[in-house]
Formats: sequence, C-alpha cells, structure tokens
Amino acid sequence: MQPLIEFKNVRKSNDDFELGPINLSFEPGTITALVGKNGAGKSTFFKLLMNLVSPTEGDIFIKGQSILGENEDWKKKISYQPQSLNGVNSFTGKELKKLVSHYYPTWDDDLFTKLVHQFELPLSKAFGKLSQGVQKQLSLALTIPRDTEILLLDEPTAHMDIPTKQILMDCLVDWMDRGDKMILIASHQVEDIRKLADYLVLFQKGKIVGNYVKEELVAQYKRYWLESSLSAQPLPGEIARKGERLIISNHPLETEAHLRKENQRWLDAESLDLEDIISIVLNNERKG
Repeated sequence: MQPLIEFKNVRKSNDDFELGPINLSFEPGTITALVGKNGAGKSTFFKLLMNLVSPTEGDIFIKGQSILGENEDWKKKISYQPQSLNGVNSFTGKELKKLVSHYYPTWDDDLFTKLVHQFELPLSKAFGKLSQGVQKQLSLALTIPRDTEILLLDEPTAHMDIPTKQILMDCLVDWMDRGDKMILIASHQVEDIRKLADYLVLFQKGKIVGNYVKEELVAQYKRYWLESSLSAQPLPGEIARKGERLIISNHPLETEAHLRKENQRWLDAESLDLEDIISIVLNNERKG
C-alpha cells in the first residue's frame, strides 16, 4: 500500500535549532500522535508537511508526489488545523466558511452544519471577538469538513472543556470511517492520545527518538512489587527502582524469567500509564 505521507532524509536547520533527519511514512487508516515537549519540533514538522517552510535537505511526498515542486495538486489532499489562525480576526464564521469551502471540492456542508450545531458556534460574530475555546472549535469546524484524505491537527483540544472534547473525539472516529484516511495529531493531552492514536512518534530536541505502535509500547512497560528485598545488582529489564521492593521494567518477560530463576516472587504487577511511559522514554533519551 502506498503511504499517504512520506518523509525521506528530511532536515530543517534554523538558527540554533535543527529538526531531523526524518525518515517516516504514514499509511491510510491510521491515527498517529506526535508527542514531545514544547520546542521539540512538532509544529515545524507540520509546517514542513504543508510546505510553509522548506527543508534544508530531503524531500516530502503526498501520495507519491513531491510537495517541493511547482505542481500543488497535493494541497487538496490535505487539511491543516494550526494551533491558531492568523490574519482572520475581522472575518465572521460565515465569511470564513465561504472562503474555505470554495477551495476544497470535497467540502462536506452537512458535516460543517453538524459541527456548528454541536459546538454552538456564532457564525455572525467576528473571529477576533470569540474566546480562545470558540476560536479553536470554529477552526476545527472549518478544517474537518474539507474531507481530504489527510488531516493534520495541532493541539486540537486546547482550551476545550470535557463535553466539547468528547464531541470532537466522536467526530474524528466517524470521519476515519469514511474511507482510506489518516490523522496526524500533535497534542500534550495524554487522554486524547490514549483515546485516539494507533501510533506514537516521540520528538526530543528536534530528533525523533521513537516510532511506536501504542499498544505495544504500553505492553512493554511494567511495575513490580516484590515479596522480598532486592540485591543491589540491577535486574534484566530493570530501568528504575523505588525502595527495596519496587522496580519498573521495559522488558517484562526477561524480568519475570530472572525473578523465577532466583525464586523471587512478586506480589503484584501492573502496566504503566501512557503518560508515565512517555516521560520515561523522553527523560531517558535526554539523559543519554
């Protein structure tokens, strides 16, 4: 299956920051979360993908077409919701909808109307007069109904309350059911990632430090409470220890095999929360 998006040896240098090298591909039917601290490179990744900034080297392809050439047909295959919309404060929601829908032949007016109703959006009010949360909701209502094959969402649930977040989650699940589509989402909201994402790409200071299947990553980390005290020697798979009887492992099978061999029983074992796992991976990479 041809990837919808492909990065080949992409680097972007800017003053004292460098993103890359990036070699990634994204296939239809997937939701991938881009995860990392502020300034790690997620927003620059989106800007590269939209050709808002040019790579220092490498190439980016949408359905096999380079986005760096003169042919810009690829733009109608991709929708981008940035963290904030600039230069539109004087426009009303009605005016913005007219501008956006004209550009996208796949525009779904019924979906737009549904989102306006669910988000209770005041379309006659100037964008700049709206609260941050309502601006975000209107931005999403102007992005998702474009009904392109690729959807990019940069911090989509920022400034949202819990009921509104759930409306968005349900909408995105329904949108994915429409066909061979994919979503890239950059978010600091672990609950959003837990609910939506199939894959995680972790960023640290401009480097991609991991590309994971979410469920496999969660299964890889366990916490053990042991019956008796441990020796000072680290166990196979052990990455952290708290006190004399609590360890964290990123290779549970190796850890459990060693404990059985040493007749060391564990009283309980549990998977780590996704937020804890992400913190461990990023902190270990920073220390390394």
